[in-house]
Amino acid sequence: MGLDSSSRSLAAADWAAREALRRGLPLQLVQAWEGVTSPQDRERPELNGPRLLARRALADVAGQLRGTYPRLSVSTRHIAGSAPDVLIAVGAEAELLVLGSRAVSGVGGFIAGSVAQVVVGHVARPVVLVRDRGTLEDEHLPDAEGRPSTHTPYRDVVVGVDPGHASEELLAFAFECAALRDAPLRVVHAWRPPYVQAAAVARTHRAVASSAARSLAAAVEPWREKFPTVEVHELVVEGRASQALPAAAREAGLLVVGRRIRSGRLGVRTGSVAHAAMHHARCPVVVVAHE
Repeated sequence: MGLDSSSRSLAAADWAAREALRRGLPLQLVQAWEGVTSPQDRERPELNGPRLLARRALADVAGQLRGTYPRLSVSTRHIAGSAPDVLIAVGAEAELLVLGSRAVSGVGGFIAGSVAQVVVGHVARPVVLVRDRGTLEDEHLPDAEGRPSTHTPYRDVVVGVDPGHASEELLAFAFECAALRDAPLRVVHAWRPPYVQAAAVARTHRAVASSAARSLAAAVEPWREKFPTVEVHELVVEGRASQALPAAAREAGLLVVGRRIRSGRLGVRTGSVAHAAMHHARCPVVVVAHE
C-alpha cells in the first residue's frame, strides 16, 4: 500500500493490514519520494533531513502494525519518484493496492483528486481508497445500544453491476470480499427508463424494471452457486448508477465498483461510476478494472 503521515493514510494502513490477514498475504508499505535524488544533494543536511524523517515515519508505522497484528508479515519500501509513477509501478505487482483517499505525500503533494484518479486509471489490479471511516469498528454494525463494536456482524458489502456487461473480475472480487467477512452482499443494478409517450409510461416502466431484475438475477446466479455461504440481496433501482451506488452504500462496510479498461484521445479514464464512488461514498471503495 501507499503510505505517508496523514491520518487518512494511517487509517488505510490499518485497513490494509486487516485485509492482508483476511487473505493470508504479506503487507508492503510503500513511500514515494520526489526530493533528494543526486549524490551531491544527499550530503546536504537541509535537503536530506525530510527524507530521513519520512523513512523514520514509515518504520514507525510498520512497527505499530507489527505490534497490533503480530501474525502479519510487514515490509517497507522507500522509492524515489513521483507518487503516481511509484504507485502505478507497485500496483502492477500487488494483489491489492490500498490508498488513503486524501493522503499528503512526503513532499507536500496531494494523493487525491487527479493523482488518485491517475493511479486508479492505470493500475489493472483492484485499488482500494480508504477514508477516515476505515477502523475495525467501522467495518462492523453498531451494537444493540448503537455503540461502535468489533463483536457484531460485518456491515454489508455492496457491488454495482451492469447485467449487460457483467464482469467476472468484479463479481468474483465482491463475492470473495463478502465471503472473507461472512457479510451479506448487496448486488445493485441502476437502470434508466427509455423515453416513451406519456400514455405508455407506466406500462413501459414496469416492463423495463422487470427485465432489469431478471437480467441481474441471471448475472448473479452462477456466483451464488460458487459462493453458497454468501447471503445475497439483489437490488434494482431506477436512476443513475453514479448516484445510486453511493446512496446504497451509505451504511455499508465496503463498496465495489468496476472500471472498464479502455483509453482514448483524452487518455485513460476511471469512468463516471468509479469517479462518483471515489468522491462520494463514505465507506472504503474498491475499483476493479475489467475488460
